Amino acid sequence: MGKRFELTPEWNIYSALESRDALLAWASEQSAKGHDMLEVSAAKVSEIDGSGLQLLAALAHQEISWKLVDASDAFLEACKSLGFNDWVESLDTTKAGA
Repeated sequence: MGKRFELTPEWNIYSALESRDALLAWASEQSAKGHDMLEVSAAKVSEIDGSGLQLLAALAHQEISWKLVDASDAFLEACKSLGFNDWVESLDTTKAGA
């Protein structure tokens, strides 16, 4: 896997355990390889809930630098609806297709 992690289209409570394991394994692998800035792409996200956003927020507590890239409209709308608007705006992100 490269320096970019692609979030699955459904990033929610139903996929939380599998998503968490994949995300943390990827972050650990990239950290071990010495990558200093990782990218998490939300371009394909069509459904996300609070648990999915909490998983991403938890990545901030790892000893690794990352940025959100290519955020889909569904991802950005969920952030706004769930009160994560300030958090996502503080990340260095671009809108998918922009």
